[in-house]
Amino acid sequence: MARTQKNKATSNHLGLLKARLAKMRRELITPKGGSGGGTGEGFDVAKTGDARIGFVGFPSVGKSTLLSNLAGVYSEVAAYEFTTLTTVPGVIRYKGAKIQLLDLPGIIEGAKDGKGRGRQVIAVARTCNLILIVLDVLKPLGHKKLIEHELEGFGIRLNKKPPNIGFKKKDKGGINFTVTCPQSELDGDAVKSILAEYKIHNADITLRSDSTADDLIDVVEGNRVYIPCIYVLNKIDQISIEELDIIYKVPHCVPISAHSRWNFDDLLEKMWDYLHLVRIYTKPKGQLPDYTSPVVLPTEHTAVEDFCLKIHKSLLKELKYALVWGASVKHNPQKVGKDHVMEDEDVIQLVKK
Repeated sequence: MARTQKNKATSNHLGLLKARLAKMRRELITPKGGSGGGTGEGFDVAKTGDARIGFVGFPSVGKSTLLSNLAGVYSEVAAYEFTTLTTVPGVIRYKGAKIQLLDLPGIIEGAKDGKGRGRQVIAVARTCNLILIVLDVLKPLGHKKLIEHELEGFGIRLNKKPPNIGFKKKDKGGINFTVTCPQSELDGDAVKSILAEYKIHNADITLRSDSTADDLIDVVEGNRVYIPCIYVLNKIDQISIEELDIIYKVPHCVPISAHSRWNFDDLLEKMWDYLHLVRIYTKPKGQLPDYTSPVVLPTEHTAVEDFCLKIHKSLLKELKYALVWGASVKHNPQKVGKDHVMEDEDVIQLVKK
């Protein structure tokens, strides 16, 4: 690919190569079924709380110190690399939500190919709602690129939206290719050659935004996860104020000092923003709303129905209507059905049949 010059005539060929690369990478990640050896030490931790945040970074950047000081759990800290060997969980309560923090072992270059148990580490990172990439301020920013590359190679896309591409396999009828806006990179032939690489000859493809070959490959592979990510720059107690001002301009970045506990509130606030959680307070009949323990839901599922399912699935059958106070209704209280979508810090009272 490096030898091929990029122009309109060769874009088709490059797309093909990209698809072939992605396919081979996937086969590396999921080896063809053989007799499984002993599984060894389990790595993943049971999911608790409303959201899950994983700390990813090179060895000795201060992930364990950060966990110990944020959550008050003791994760072993020492002056040598790879002190943490398995996942250490911790829980913090923030704005009424229980958030699980995972201190993952350090990953190294080549982790996505299984070096240093990197595969298991990244597999746990895939299950998180938010990834904190912990970096050392004193080390070069090249490390950020390396970690991103390791995670991308394992099908994790950081701070990206899923590409707006409709993809539907069919049994017959060839490839039906529709475009709703002008495309700078893909055309009908390029799409066909990429799909042919996956042995797909009958499908509907709709491109609703200006997409690249990589976006199309991501959609066809279908095993990509899109996770928000914050870069945590640790050890700022060792640099000057001028350097700190420059660092503050980097997007998705929070400088902290895990050891001296500087700037933790800023980090927590940013974590809350990136998790996109919605708090719903409950109100028993004839009593004041309970503002201490909200029910926390993800932003995309905030209907009354989701709220009922979060508490118990039998509630939905017994629900007659709900009364809602807050920003999502026109007048307080308002009688709503199970399809009503609530906003942050609404108060709800369920009325059973």
